[in-house]
Amino acid sequence: MQIGNISFAPQPVFLAPMEDVTDIGFRLLCKRFGASMVYTEFVSAEALVRSVKSTINKLTIRDEERPVGIQIYGRDIEAMVEAARIVEEVHPDIIDLNFGCPVKKVAGKGAGAGMLRNIPLMLDITREVVKAVKVPVTVKTRLGWDKENIIIGQLAEQLQDCGISALTIHGRTRSQMYTGEADWTMIGEVKRNPRIHIPIIGNGDITSPEEAKRAFDDYGVDAVMVGRATFGRPWIFKEIRTFLDGGQPDPAMDFSWKLDVLIEQLRINVERIDEYRGILHTRRHLAASPIFKGIPNFRSTRIAILRAEHMDELLTILEEVRSQLG
Repeated sequence: MQIGNISFAPQPVFLAPMEDVTDIGFRLLCKRFGASMVYTEFVSAEALVRSVKSTINKLTIRDEERPVGIQIYGRDIEAMVEAARIVEEVHPDIIDLNFGCPVKKVAGKGAGAGMLRNIPLMLDITREVVKAVKVPVTVKTRLGWDKENIIIGQLAEQLQDCGISALTIHGRTRSQMYTGEADWTMIGEVKRNPRIHIPIIGNGDITSPEEAKRAFDDYGVDAVMVGRATFGRPWIFKEIRTFLDGGQPDPAMDFSWKLDVLIEQLRINVERIDEYRGILHTRRHLAASPIFKGIPNFRSTRIAILRAEHMDELLTILEEVRSQLG
């Protein structure tokens, strides 16, 4: 598969862009474990144009995480074009346009998935951004606003006509948010459309190596994108890659090995930000990590993990869990 000048090995697996999740430390871990491409947290075009410091900081990328995409969102043509030009200056491999975020503070204001209610504007933004930059432009969107308005078939063709280099489809409507099951049938129909010649990337409910393989085998997508299943589990890319390549699970990836990865992620965040905020930034992953599921009487320990405010305190709790299971 190829996006612009970027070539990927067969059946690539991407890390989805996610707010407060895909910071540079997490991206580098996912890349180490086999992510074929990673994306930054999504970036507000208007905040970028206004030079908001916290937004500018999201543009920091490193060569060792390439290929890397920077995703922007907004509802104003001029702001999106200017933001794309600003983003291009930091030399990402891809600029991705977010027309899929369903959260109220984004979609409710007409950006993200809110664009599914204003297709002409979505297409105008896409067309103008493609013209404004030289880096490949891609789009991530959903099936439609709700089940009565499934428009992805026609929309995929329209976006392709705007000049995008690839399309990522999340197999839910905006109304579904993240509930129910992703409809991969619709993604497969877009991929099989003889008029579609750009790569189609499938997203939604890829939580295991088996589901990733099914996406490739049954729906023919060019790549899959993994989102929420990476929380507290950056090694999922190694698990998927090994399975897709016909290998066997690595016995070295036991509880202790995975705990070391999470501790490394914690240290990276503390060093990158500061102790208090670094711990806060890692809590989402510690709370969601599957390695703690099934541990007897773990509730009080989980609460202690999520309440810890100092590095030494949190490390002590985690090492106690390790010793109990060892």
